[in-house]
Amino acid sequence: MTLTHDAPPSASTAERPPRAKRIRTLVGWLVVAALVIGGAVLMLRVAVSAPAWRDALDPEGAGDTGAMALAEILRDQGVEVNVYRSRTEARAAIDDDTTLVMANPVSLSDDGVNELIEPADRVVFLSAGTHLLTLLDMGDSAPGSSEAVTAQCDVPEFAKTGSIRPDRLFSPADGVEGCFGDSDAAAVLVDDEDGVRRSVVDGARLFSNAYLAENGNAALGLALLGQTDKVAWYVPSYDDTDIEAESPETLGSMTPDWWTPAILLLLLAGVAAALWRGRRFGPLVAETLPVTVRASETMHGRARLTAKAADSAHAAEALRDGSRRRLARRLGLAVTATPDEIADAASDRLRIPRGTLQTLLAGPLPADDPSLILFARQLTELETSIDASRTMPDTHTEDPRDR
Repeated sequence: MTLTHDAPPSASTAERPPRAKRIRTLVGWLVVAALVIGGAVLMLRVAVSAPAWRDALDPEGAGDTGAMALAEILRDQGVEVNVYRSRTEARAAIDDDTTLVMANPVSLSDDGVNELIEPADRVVFLSAGTHLLTLLDMGDSAPGSSEAVTAQCDVPEFAKTGSIRPDRLFSPADGVEGCFGDSDAAAVLVDDEDGVRRSVVDGARLFSNAYLAENGNAALGLALLGQTDKVAWYVPSYDDTDIEAESPETLGSMTPDWWTPAILLLLLAGVAAALWRGRRFGPLVAETLPVTVRASETMHGRARLTAKAADSAHAAEALRDGSRRRLARRLGLAVTATPDEIADAASDRLRIPRGTLQTLLAGPLPADDPSLILFARQLTELETSIDASRTMPDTHTEDPRDR
């Protein structure tokens, strides 16, 4: 079958400006790139500005690195534990029967640390850096292994703590008592001077929720923090810093001044290069061509579309329509014959009761593939029976009673 037709150009396609489409696509990619870059910058800024120790040994932290378990044990022993995130409030809460507890206050200046601990008679640092040890004049860091050690010092509170397995050791300065180790390397430093006690220990492994139940860790925590009726637990943070000149670093502060203009210039250069060297397409040109399509290709194409759509009813309707047209031609009926007329003529030809074939030729269509296969087989058998009846001799004999 040969079909020749003119393919008129689509007005919407021919008149649509390709430049506008390319500009929209480019703008879309630029927006996506801006969002990705903005998200990356935000994550880097948060990662740089947020202190890694924020949740470490936090008395309200329920995670593995928090110290909520130790705070609850102190409360069970009758110690009043108050958590402060403002150094001003923590300093105001200190009295003669209060132990000031904190991790290494890296967010405070030296003056801020001295001002905070000055009114406290008992201060416990749960972590300490080299700078803090130098500021307190209590010693320095020392090498050592994480073997189990006992108190081995004259501090009476540690007499029944048992053994601990510290991660970090300190070298005590002159006049500073070193416990849980020896005179060269100890896990706990205790400095008693003029009735003021200052203690330093690396409690990240000892007092965190994940390790508090091991060895004598809980007993050591009670010995350090449970000697007074109240505990003022200060949680350092950059929100409470007094360091104005050393604000938390951001991505912008870590990069040179020329970095941002250079990035913007490169982006603009990339956009200019894309607009300059990008492929440009002209308007669509409509061309009239003859089209030749074989009937079998059309049939197979429609069959594949019907099968892909799983439309059994549509396929059955196509099969039945073809069968009715062929049956009408073989039965000598007009092409306008109704399905009921074709069914009656076929029933007369096959000598079966009228109404037998109405359901097949005019009834409901199958809704699934197995029913469609059975339906196609019945139509084929009907056409075969009609063809066979046209070649068979008439074997009807006259009944004498008809005379």
